[in-house]
Amino acid sequence: MKYIILTILSCLFLQISTAQNGNLPINLKDITDGKFFPQEVKGIQPMPDGEHYSMLSKDGTKILQYAYKTGKETGVLFDVNTVRETKLDAIEGYIISSTGHRIIVWTNKEYIYRRSWEADLYDYDVRRNFLKPLSDTPGKLMIPTFSPDGRMCAFVRDNDIWLKKFDYDTESQITKDGEFGKILNGITDWVYEEEFYTTNLMSWSPDSKMLAFVKFDESQVPVFLMQIFDNVSLYPDVAAFKYPKAGQKNSIVACYSYSVDTKDIKRMNIPIAAEDYIPRIKFTTNPEQLAVMTLNRTQNIFSMYYANPKSTVAKLILKDENKYYIESDFLKYISFSNDNFVYLSEKDGYMHIYLYSPAGILQKQLTSGQWDVTACYGIDPTAQCVYYQSAEESPLSRAIYKVGFKGNKTKLSQKQGTNTAEFGSGFKYFINSYSSIATPTVTTIDESSKGKELLVLEDNQALKDMLANSKFVPKEFFTVKNTEGTELNGWIVKPLSFSASNKYPVVMYQYSGPGSQTVLDRFNFNWEHYLSSIGYVVVCVDGRGTGARGQEFGKSLYLNLGTYETEDQITVANYMASQPYVDKNKIAIWGWSYGGYNTLMAMSKGNGIFKAGIAVAPVTDWKFYDTIYTERYMRTPNENYIGYANASAIRLADKLQGNLLLIHGTSDDNVHFQNTMYYSDALVNAGKQFDMQIYSGKNHSLLGSKTRFHLYTRMTNFLNEELKNDALKDIKF
Repeated sequence: MKYIILTILSCLFLQISTAQNGNLPINLKDITDGKFFPQEVKGIQPMPDGEHYSMLSKDGTKILQYAYKTGKETGVLFDVNTVRETKLDAIEGYIISSTGHRIIVWTNKEYIYRRSWEADLYDYDVRRNFLKPLSDTPGKLMIPTFSPDGRMCAFVRDNDIWLKKFDYDTESQITKDGEFGKILNGITDWVYEEEFYTTNLMSWSPDSKMLAFVKFDESQVPVFLMQIFDNVSLYPDVAAFKYPKAGQKNSIVACYSYSVDTKDIKRMNIPIAAEDYIPRIKFTTNPEQLAVMTLNRTQNIFSMYYANPKSTVAKLILKDENKYYIESDFLKYISFSNDNFVYLSEKDGYMHIYLYSPAGILQKQLTSGQWDVTACYGIDPTAQCVYYQSAEESPLSRAIYKVGFKGNKTKLSQKQGTNTAEFGSGFKYFINSYSSIATPTVTTIDESSKGKELLVLEDNQALKDMLANSKFVPKEFFTVKNTEGTELNGWIVKPLSFSASNKYPVVMYQYSGPGSQTVLDRFNFNWEHYLSSIGYVVVCVDGRGTGARGQEFGKSLYLNLGTYETEDQITVANYMASQPYVDKNKIAIWGWSYGGYNTLMAMSKGNGIFKAGIAVAPVTDWKFYDTIYTERYMRTPNENYIGYANASAIRLADKLQGNLLLIHGTSDDNVHFQNTMYYSDALVNAGKQFDMQIYSGKNHSLLGSKTRFHLYTRMTNFLNEELKNDALKDIKF
């Protein structure tokens, strides 16, 4: 192995670390209870006039209107205490029509998977102050979607689309073939929801005359059975849902239109193969142009068609091919005006914004450079510009910009760190959420023309005060070169009262999945600070394959998961072992999900550099994971047999070195418990001893205050035992 050069910022290892000037020790329960999480301003909904926004009151009893310019409350849009007809104690969410005359509110929300949910929906007539159920038929409904004129609302019941007409107080059933496990109309299946981040594939034409939707036929998708342990039933129940694992059959999708006037349903003539994807549909500003966005199953060819919802004729408008894969998450940023649309592509090696005419003719590349655009907020046709977020100053930071159609660019965010924007209607104002490695989230209202800050909505002063009174060591950034000479970004937290003459155990945290980032200039105060307070050095490094560093770096894992990202973690571990203040025999690695997978791979390939490791909810063989995610990076098992074999942690179980704690929830619908069961069997067959912690009835996130405290206590005790550091405190929980 080549010798690695470590670049340290701020004389990182040469000075004794300086703790925050407080006296209160970091308490693990406070960490797991979220007391160090910043308060965020959530649920802001822009109002159509561009001058106001709305929010649900903290007690859920009112929808309040505020002025962007002042941040002051200017009205009450809904109040459970004063509405007529139907009385509710509180509501959980709402959507407002474009006219503001109707509001759909909901209660008793129940999640189906990670993002999809159903609830009791109610129709509120603002002008009459009248509230009643959206549907006359009892039962929970899904994805309420207002027509642009605000006079209708489409929704889904039992996999079928229904239409409510407010003017006539009528509801009608649009589709009639919906069936659980077979046909889904308007809503998405499990894998679309998880990997394309969408639960609603309906779109209204701008004149409110046509409703487009995607129909899923998941009849041939294999069923996954998951036993449910509820601590009550004598015989556990079984959850059955369609889950396409790598190489298996996907849902067959097709796009349809429904005419409100004629009630005709027509299938759009989109030329796609049976198992290709339609991740997005969206009407342009022209009611005769439905943009249907498709990806081939390999996900390296993107095509966008304009389909006429009446004639069903489709015309190819845009095609983009990538030698690796298309970043499908960026398709949500395609936006249309009367004269243009914008599309984000990596065609020059970095993610940039391209401006097209409505006919699909490239007009201009609006951004360029060796950096990535990371979000696009839309076109402002009045100001002739596009608003976006990028990492152009550094992969570690995010800033907000606008770029004119003529190429003139203005930076709108003023603070160095991570900035995220939420623009109001008309782009006159935006809500900016900012944080840095040392600064909890500050949420402001800014003026879009010059990025002028108007007022602060949340400064997290209470958290800042708590941090000032706490005894901890701040994170610091550093870079390390891997064996290829590529600089990798990282952060480090040193122990309290650090001394270069002592030797400390090291815990390495990573996620490592393609396109991810765990090293960012943003605030995150978590378990690493607790470990630091009891004597650990904690290190996190983003290896090859992670995001905001261009296509060649970010897609370097293509067809070979479990290679370069694993090598980079081993490289960092070997360097840490060479440092005089590190006990080279006491280095651990841990991660969750993909990070759990990479933990197993690193422990199997690291030649004993890791004394211990913790893998939470890990994928252990990519043939067990879903089609969209896995095939994006690996293609199918038939196409890439060697790649799958080399990437299998199960196949490397006999090579595992170090003590392992394997953790999983039995109700994980994402990374199935099957992964851990099969991996543990491989360890048994290889004669490898290991520890295991199972959480009954818990999903991929292992949520719950008691569960989280138990989890992190278990992991802390494991590290304390396995690394056997005499300097560690005698921790009592």
